[in-house]
Amino acid sequence: MPIGKRLSVEAAEELAISALAYLAGNPDALGRFLSLSGIGPADLRAAARESGFLAGVLEFFLADESLLLSFVEDARVRPTMIAAAHHALAGESEL
Repeated sequence: MPIGKRLSVEAAEELAISALAYLAGNPDALGRFLSLSGIGPADLRAAARESGFLAGVLEFFLADESLLLSFVEDARVRPTMIAAAHHALAGESEL
């Protein structure tokens, strides 16, 4: 991402969906996420469509450095991209 350019909401959503898919492949982290969010496994798909959910997924990654670093290595993105995506999505959900 060039300096001075903001991450688009669409790109942020794509990154957050990738993070959610990564989370789904990590049962321990997924269990922590579901517990903290109060969402049941059966409700996850519906919750993913709600405003602010994807920002919450990224916030979960930002709060767990080892999970964050593991994901960004797998996704081949810089850790700062997660923060940028969170900012783009959190700002969108506040509108």
